[in-house]
Amino acid sequence: MHDLSESAVDRSSPGYPTIVRVPGASAPERFAWIAANKAQLDRTLLRSGAIRLEGLGADTPELFETASGVFFDEAAGYVGGDSPRTRVSSRVYTSTEYPPTQAISLHNEMSFAATWPAQLLFGCIVPAEHGGATPVADSRAILQALDRSIVEEFTARGVCYIRNLPGGNGFGRSWQQTFETDDGAAVERYCRQTGSEFTWKADGGLRLIQRRPAVAVHPLTGETVWFNQADQYHPSTHPPTVYEALVGVYGDDPADLPSNATFGDGGPFPPEMLTTIRQTIAQLTVAFPWERGDALWLDNMLACHGRQPFSGPRRILVSMA
Repeated sequence: MHDLSESAVDRSSPGYPTIVRVPGASAPERFAWIAANKAQLDRTLLRSGAIRLEGLGADTPELFETASGVFFDEAAGYVGGDSPRTRVSSRVYTSTEYPPTQAISLHNEMSFAATWPAQLLFGCIVPAEHGGATPVADSRAILQALDRSIVEEFTARGVCYIRNLPGGNGFGRSWQQTFETDDGAAVERYCRQTGSEFTWKADGGLRLIQRRPAVAVHPLTGETVWFNQADQYHPSTHPPTVYEALVGVYGDDPADLPSNATFGDGGPFPPEMLTTIRQTIAQLTVAFPWERGDALWLDNMLACHGRQPFSGPRRILVSMA
C-alpha cells in the first residue's frame, strides 16, 4: 500500500487545491488505492476543501461510475438543480451543458436550495481543445477576504433567489427538467417541504422563490463559509449584450427574468457590492487544465467551482453525494 502522506501528495505544487497523484498501473488498482486510503483522503478533503486527483484513470462513463462508488456510498440526485445537465446513469450526470462560449461563475452547488450535495466528484472523459478548466476557490478564504460590511449585510438580510422555469420550450431548464417529473403536484409537495414559494404562471411556467442564508456553518468542521450564489443569479453576471437580449424577450421587470436575486427581504443588491464580491472570488480562484482521466473532488461547502469557456469537444462528468 502506498502511504498518502509520503508518496502521493504533490508537495511541489501550490497549496490549494491539494494535488494527489494516484498510483497504480490500471484503473482497478487506482480505485483500490483510493479505497485503501479513503479515511486519510477524507481528512485531507476537510482540511483542503478540494483535491485534484491526477491519473485516477476514470476516463469512460462506466469507469467514472465505478469510481463514484468508491468515493460515495450513495450518490445524490439533482432534483431542483439549475444547471442544464443530463443524467448519464443512476449516479452520474454531465457536469453542465451551458454554452461553451460562456463562463460559469464560481458557486457552491445548489446553495440556493434547502438541501445540497455535501461533496462533488468531477471526472474528465474528454478534455477541451482550449480552455474548459473547472476553477475552484476556498469558501472560507472568500468569507475572510470580503469586506466586513458586505458580510454583515448579507448575513443579516440573506438572499432571495428567483427562477422562472418554462413549462416546455423557453430559456433555460423547464420545471419538468428541473424536478425530473411531469407531475405538478409532486413539484408543489417539494416546494412546501423545502419552504420554497411557488406560483404557476398562465403560460404553464413556474415561478420559484427560495430565501436562503448567505453564509453557512460546515457540519463537520464548524467553520463558517461564504455559501450563496447571489452574484451568479443577479442578471449583471451576464455580458451587457446578453442581459439586453433577455430584457428584450422577458421585459424589464426583474421578477420576470429567467433568474434573478435580491436580498432576502426583497431589497436590491448595490452594484458595487456585487463587483467587490466577484473581484474577491476572482483573486482567490485557482484553475488547472483538465487531462483525460483526472478527477476533482470537492467538499461543496468548503470549495466553490465554475467553468471556463472552451472550444472543441469536452466531456466532464459529475457525481454528487
